[in-house]
Amino acid sequence: TNWPTWPLEILTPKTRERERERGEISSATEQTPICGRDLRISMSPLASFHRLAHDTFSSFFLSLSQVRSFKESTFLNAFESIPTSEDIFARIRLWWEQTRAVVVVPFFKFLVALCLIMSVMLFLEVMHMGTVVVYVKLFKRKPEKVYKWEAMEEDDVECGSANFPMVLVQIPMYNEKEVCEQSIAAACKISWPSNRIIIQVLDDSTDPASKELVEKECERWSGEGVNITFEIRDNRNGYKAGALREGMKHSYVKQCDYVAIFDADFQPDPDFLLRTVPFLVHNPKLALVQARWEFVNANQCMMTRLQEMSLSYHFAVEQQVGSSTFAFFGFNGTAGVWRISALNESGGWNDQTTVEDMDLAVRATLRGWKFLYIDDLTVKSELPCSFNALRSQQHRWTCGPANLFRKMAGQIIRSENVSLGKKLYMIYSFFFIRKIVAHILTFCFYCVILPATVMFPEVTVPKWAAFYLPSLITLFIAVGRLRSIHLLAFWVLFENAMSLVRAKALVIGLLETGRVQEWVVTEKLGDTLKTKLIVQVASEHHVRFRDRVHLLELLVGAYLLFCGCYDIIYGKSSLYVYLLFQSLAFFVVGFGFVGKYVPTSS
Repeated sequence: TNWPTWPLEILTPKTRERERERGEISSATEQTPICGRDLRISMSPLASFHRLAHDTFSSFFLSLSQVRSFKESTFLNAFESIPTSEDIFARIRLWWEQTRAVVVVPFFKFLVALCLIMSVMLFLEVMHMGTVVVYVKLFKRKPEKVYKWEAMEEDDVECGSANFPMVLVQIPMYNEKEVCEQSIAAACKISWPSNRIIIQVLDDSTDPASKELVEKECERWSGEGVNITFEIRDNRNGYKAGALREGMKHSYVKQCDYVAIFDADFQPDPDFLLRTVPFLVHNPKLALVQARWEFVNANQCMMTRLQEMSLSYHFAVEQQVGSSTFAFFGFNGTAGVWRISALNESGGWNDQTTVEDMDLAVRATLRGWKFLYIDDLTVKSELPCSFNALRSQQHRWTCGPANLFRKMAGQIIRSENVSLGKKLYMIYSFFFIRKIVAHILTFCFYCVILPATVMFPEVTVPKWAAFYLPSLITLFIAVGRLRSIHLLAFWVLFENAMSLVRAKALVIGLLETGRVQEWVVTEKLGDTLKTKLIVQVASEHHVRFRDRVHLLELLVGAYLLFCGCYDIIYGKSSLYVYLLFQSLAFFVVGFGFVGKYVPTSS
């Protein structure tokens, strides 16, 4: 019988051993090369089946063990390829070091260099203005020596002489019952022939109580023989500029030669027109005479004292320099007298801007008109004593000029009635340096870039830029109000804190986005007695926390605090002293612990 035969090579070692013991496989057969021997082996059917099953299962389990070992090795390799936390942090650290060296540090060096250039530009501008002021003071260049001025005869005042020009006095108001009585009274007491003056009260009040109070006050003075009119509108289109423009449309205005403008909280002295109008009468190219503001509530709180320092510098230096050099200065919107023909020739009041006063001044200058500022002529006014009112005011005063510069720069350059020197002064000194560079430098350099240098030792700021130039500029500004020089450190910290509001408003004005046309009337509290009463009432009411908190100021304060702590731990400079104090100032402002809180209801 022919039994199945199996190749020798497929037998397992154990099968081979059994076959060898049975004598079925000879040693000669194993030693014979495969190619030279018979590979067939005769076996019984039972043994063949046994070997087949055994070898099949052996091959199957061998395959399973190989697959299992492959899967285990693959899983272990995959698990080992997952990065650990140390690997992740190492990679992030390596990426940051490369980014820092290639991008961040060069970028910060560029920003520091740019800020150094702006610092020098601002310093030179301040020194130029200081030189002009010193020259004016030393050589006593008073307005009467520059422009022709002849006093009005008092006998003519008593007789109501026709030699006096016709003057219109405009007082725009909006829900200002706290101050309306004193402002109307001050205007009605101006020394001028009663038949040569018209007091025009422009009331846009939406509060019935305020409107009724203003109307009664006008009726009272009219009963005493004062030529006063009470004008109202059905809408508030154009806000203050719209009210002034509508007031100029009345028929009785055509007989007037000049218009004096006072905001609702301003109280002119009786001799105001006697000191200003003669300049306009005897100098036909003069369009505007501007007086200085004096503040009746400067001592009310720390915030009003610091505001007084800034505004005193503005009038004593900036306005005086523009007037003394015959260059340009902006109308302050109140406490000034305009020649009506110049106002009309320049296009009148523009209600498409929040700085209608500066806009009119620019357009009149481009027509060839000149302005005069009188530093020793003051008009009493009121400073905002609540921080929210100050924020709104500073937003308008920063956003408006920036937006006006965007709109008028081209017209200034193309104007044929203005000399090249005056164009340079208006564009570079007045707008670019004072209205743009000063705000950018104060916030970006002293509140963002300079603090960040503590984390980048490679970025160095020269001492003359970080300390000497700012100190000189600050000391020069303090000269405007020597009685507050002991508050200089507080003024620096407060101005830096306010620079955030101004920088934000500057961006809005330049890009014409967001609140570019927003107009918020500054809150006023009236005389000292009323102020005390209102503050006492306000302190009795619970002030909501969210009404006080300003998130952006708190974020900047936290950033400065972090930089200060970082400088203490890792730094080698003493910049942390400034950073900690400045962060404290931002926190005080951010939580609203500055000024007086005035509820809306008051």
